Amino acid sequence: MSNVLRVALVDPKDSSRESLKSTLLGMDIVWLEAECSRYEFFADVVGQTNPDIGIVAIDSDPEKAIRLIREVNESTPECSILVISGSTDGQLILKAMRAGAKEFLTQPLVIEDLVSALERIGHHRFGKGDSKSRGCKVITVCGATGGVGSTSLAVNLGCILAAQEQNNVALIDLDLALGDSDVFLDTIPDYTLLDVAQNIKRLDFNLLKRSLTRHSSGLYLLPRPVQLQEEAPISPDDLSRVIGLMKATFTHLIIDTSKAYSALDMLAMKEANVNLMTIQLDLPCLRNVVRLMMSFSEIDGLKEKTRVIVNRVGLDNGEISLKKAQETIGSEIYWQIPNEYRIMVEVRNNGVPLIEQAPRAGITQALVGLAEALSGDGSKKNAGGKSGLGRWFGFLSSKADKAGKAEESEASADA
Repeated sequence: MSNVLRVALVDPKDSSRESLKSTLLGMDIVWLEAECSRYEFFADVVGQTNPDIGIVAIDSDPEKAIRLIREVNESTPECSILVISGSTDGQLILKAMRAGAKEFLTQPLVIEDLVSALERIGHHRFGKGDSKSRGCKVITVCGATGGVGSTSLAVNLGCILAAQEQNNVALIDLDLALGDSDVFLDTIPDYTLLDVAQNIKRLDFNLLKRSLTRHSSGLYLLPRPVQLQEEAPISPDDLSRVIGLMKATFTHLIIDTSKAYSALDMLAMKEANVNLMTIQLDLPCLRNVVRLMMSFSEIDGLKEKTRVIVNRVGLDNGEISLKKAQETIGSEIYWQIPNEYRIMVEVRNNGVPLIEQAPRAGITQALVGLAEALSGDGSKKNAGGKSGLGRWFGFLSSKADKAGKAEESEASADA
């Protein structure tokens, strides 16, 4: 529970309290510490449970609720107050904020607004460096051209992150025409991104999770639509709402973009905390990276959060050097992934992620290090893919050792 925001709720109206309670219980970024049906008792509840956030629904008796907000703010100032009301009256909002409320949301409650308010409070109270203000790490994986391995990177990175018990990870396949993340995981999903987007207005957290396909690694998948469409069947607003819901449900959200850099792709990249630009050390990739970075520089903050990942390092003797590549694109290489073609073809054709089929391979170690760096636990750049891997590789090694022992036991039994 150190990585969630602890919440206490007060609302004298049973129906709205139960509805809000259901919403909060579906969010992994919060823990519902206590609920209360009387304003008179809430200050004591806050004093006893010490929540990070107190949610106060004020419509039952606005004046009494305002006095309660002031009381909690004075007696337990470390508890941030979030007010919910069906009123948009400016005077009421002003009174609530003057009494000590940090956020004011109107009903009917928009889930994305609730998520944003909780994230703002968490960021304000705990800052970026505190694990309590966890939020969701949104990572897009894009490619400088087709065939550079961006989907392999997205799927295997997701599986590695999902293997850690403290993580809850989902992958959205945003290549609406030719996405194949489901093939990489050997799954046949019941629902797709289109199904979720078309039902977004009635979607809640529980229904969302039931719409996802869960892989054995723990990774949740939302694949691309089944049918090709002449026009994009999903609007940017639809995608924005899907991302908002998933940010409240998962610790990590990975988005595998298309190579078209469409409106949906650009929206995902703007929403992301970090964008992984996958390249190979050849001229077409470097040319495209330069073009893309020039375009990204025109969008506030997009270039700064884009990291270049070199895939298939050591592919052949004719590839461009890392030094020359960095000079050409004008930025440092964030991560290197070695070329292990035979292993990648095998895992792709078998529909099994690297962490399960080849946990000791150099390519797996490089991706484990990348996962650690993106989680904020390791160094920000790799210098050969060996630093900061101890805890993660220990996990993989123990898993591999268990598998090896099982194989030995089966061989002895056969003998």
